[in-house]
Amino acid sequence: MDADEEIDSILYIAREISVYRIPPLNANEGYRANDWGDLACPLWKGRLRIIENSKGAALHLEDAQTGELFARAEYDVERPSVEAVLDSSRYFVVRVEDSGKKAYIGLGFAERSDSFDFNVALQDYTKRRKAILNPPSVTDEPSPHVAAGPKKDYSLKEGQTFSISIPGRNKAAGGNGLLAAASSSPMSNNAAIPLLPPPPSANKRR
Repeated sequence: MDADEEIDSILYIAREISVYRIPPLNANEGYRANDWGDLACPLWKGRLRIIENSKGAALHLEDAQTGELFARAEYDVERPSVEAVLDSSRYFVVRVEDSGKKAYIGLGFAERSDSFDFNVALQDYTKRRKAILNPPSVTDEPSPHVAAGPKKDYSLKEGQTFSISIPGRNKAAGGNGLLAAASSSPMSNNAAIPLLPPPPSANKRR
């Protein structure tokens, strides 16, 4: 195989689609399939394939039997050539450009599931293509939020101890620190520790 030969990948195939001649779009309004006349009488019928290669993706409208190309529309993720209509999920408007000339055609699917899969295929391609065109930046510079220099080891080594000094505690005879404070407490002189009474049992409640 020639190293420069393009490899095409088929992202989506619709076995039956209809193409319509559509009126010009009014300013500040979206497209509506209801404005295209009798939807049962399309301008053309055939199949649709979305084909991707290293240069991008394109919509191919072809004769279902011979494969003869009727129209081809490049799909630019930054400037999509497909727009959904406002009044149906099965119809779209496709921008076709050739030699500087531009035309808009209506595209209809026989089944709602086909139009759904068509949408999903374009969304998946858009996500992948944008990831290729805008890769995440990788930098070797250290983060300004992380302290520079080697990490310090604050763990205790074998045999090392540390003490805690609590302000306001007086040292008692025979000891210091927390143990001394506990031994100097009145509770430590064999004093009875008051116990709270248990909650009343269910039988004694009124």
